[in-house]
Amino acid sequence: MEAVREANANPFNLRAEVSKPYDLHFSGDTCEAVLGSNTFTFRYGGVPTFTVPVGVDGVPLLAFVLDEGHLLLQLRLFDETNSPVLQIQNNQLIYSVSPWDIRLVGRNLVIRDAPRKILVDISFDVPNRIVINRGRFLLNGVEILLTPDYFLIVNNSTMMSQCQMNDCHGGIIIGAQDMDGGTAFRIAGVPRYLGDRSTAIRWAEESFGNG
Repeated sequence: MEAVREANANPFNLRAEVSKPYDLHFSGDTCEAVLGSNTFTFRYGGVPTFTVPVGVDGVPLLAFVLDEGHLLLQLRLFDETNSPVLQIQNNQLIYSVSPWDIRLVGRNLVIRDAPRKILVDISFDVPNRIVINRGRFLLNGVEILLTPDYFLIVNNSTMMSQCQMNDCHGGIIIGAQDMDGGTAFRIAGVPRYLGDRSTAIRWAEESFGNG
């Protein structure tokens, strides 16, 4: 009992500066991810499958595991220094509690950094759909910007809008990534920590608006 009292007084999630795990109840034989105005869907085909809608340098930033009605969501978000901000592992959500402004209301998660700028706005549409309403994916010098209108790789001004990706093992894959099956978009040679971010974003906004 003494050990239990000590643990309650000094919980692991506070020592580690992360939240308590939060269970997301995903299930079914199909999955869907909405990325800007782009849609990635995959249907279970009779064998356990790991499918990656978004990956950078071998790291699946967004992925699903499908196996006979079991649907497991995987999501990893990092800041500009590659420090983890949020992780969903097999439907369990854990996020950093500092220095981020976190709001989880119902099935909507919004994370802002200290200046109140949105890092990500996600809707979990159980049982099988995730919508990235707005946000930034960051890893190894790659920056991906999502708005309701487009998916933009800021480093090289590659924009995707209203694309449909169906039954591909990989969706938008940047850099090296081992995949068991086909990939919708594989993008190599993306410059890292280079380029004019303001120019890329201004061009996107001129093309599609502010989102």
